[in-house]
Amino acid sequence: MTELNQNLPQDSQAGAAAQKPRRRRFWMLAGVATVVAGLAACAPGHHRHGDGPMGMHGQMDPESMGKRVDKAVEWVLSDVQASAEQKQKVSAIAKQAIGDLAPLRDKHRAARKSAVELMAAPTVDRAAMETLRAGQLQLADQASRRVTQALADVADVLTPEQRVKLKERLDKRMGRRWS
Repeated sequence: MTELNQNLPQDSQAGAAAQKPRRRRFWMLAGVATVVAGLAACAPGHHRHGDGPMGMHGQMDPESMGKRVDKAVEWVLSDVQASAEQKQKVSAIAKQAIGDLAPLRDKHRAARKSAVELMAAPTVDRAAMETLRAGQLQLADQASRRVTQALADVADVLTPEQRVKLKERLDKRMGRRWS
């Protein structure tokens, strides 16, 4: 990137520098949206089974969702030697967060439909599009707050040593996936 910037005139370099915070904000919002979508996908009554080309869409009942959360908690926390009580508490936190995020997911789906309708309208209603965009940012903020609350609640359940082990495990997984 620095090589490219050296070849740009000074005004272009200033413009590129001004865009970096915007890009960071965009990717931060995209990351939050991804996390929220992942959690909300497990919401009671809504789940996709097999999202591949041959995948089928179905609904997951609350009991199945609970089993899936319990299994995920067991898998993640077994490496950090979490007790049965800790796993139970973390599972309850995750289930509550997923339940709280379900209505936001439904609102997001409705907004997506509205966006498609706005795009198909004979005239462009920029005010309606802006209202829709602002509403989506509010939903993302609500979801981000709820996810942050759940993460803090989980952190309170785990010991500092367990949190360090969990971070190391996540670093390994993210390194494999993103490097």
